[in-house]
Amino acid sequence: MKHPNLLSSAQLAQSLQLLHQHAPLVHCMTNDVVQTFTANVLLALRASPAMVIDVEEAAQFSAVADALLINVGTLTRERSIAMLAAVEAANRAATPWTLDPVAVGALTLRTEFCQQLLNQQPAAIRGNASEILALANQAAGGRGVDSLHQADAALSAAQQLASDYHCIVAVTGEVDYVTDGQHTFAIPGGSALMTRVVGTGCALSAVVAAFASLPGDRLQHVAAACRVMSLAGERAAHQAQGPGSFVAAFLDQLWTLEVAP
Repeated sequence: MKHPNLLSSAQLAQSLQLLHQHAPLVHCMTNDVVQTFTANVLLALRASPAMVIDVEEAAQFSAVADALLINVGTLTRERSIAMLAAVEAANRAATPWTLDPVAVGALTLRTEFCQQLLNQQPAAIRGNASEILALANQAAGGRGVDSLHQADAALSAAQQLASDYHCIVAVTGEVDYVTDGQHTFAIPGGSALMTRVVGTGCALSAVVAAFASLPGDRLQHVAAACRVMSLAGERAAHQAQGPGSFVAAFLDQLWTLEVAP
């Protein structure tokens, strides 16, 4: 595999401009803990969030949305049925969908369900190193939502998943890696405060789903999603007194973010 590249300012600016232009409607089937924060993050980026979970409505809505997010953070058997129906409807409608395999490898139901979903053609997968390693059957999972591995330890697993399932895989940590199996971006930045706030990783997955729906180079767009979040995190951390003020500053940074090409 080639050495990871850095995303250029021109690439980031192009992807962010496309996001603002298209304002994608993102169907977020995400966990109960992060719905409000996820919606606020998408709104701050000019995207439109929707949280539809009923099995019949979810299938209907994913067919009209621009993107679908499947986040298994608070998975139940009933919810898995709705998620699978939404994914199948999204595929029929050519709606790109993104998988966030929260705590896969640590718990049986979600691990088996996410393995099943891999065969449903995700456009993108976003997880921490332990989740990506577990999804690739290369290691047991982390401690719940916490990773026990650094992102670079899961790079080869991410590249293999991307190649095997013809999708973009983002493995996130202190440095994020985004790969299509052949080419890889390394995305630096962010702030330790992002790990002290509930939902930044889950919100990132929703942002990945939004960017993955854009026309053009999906690998570039998903890398841009990761950089948008890390850059907003860096800038917000300079203003924040702690986690509480960080959330407000983070949303403001996403809203005002401009990148010179």
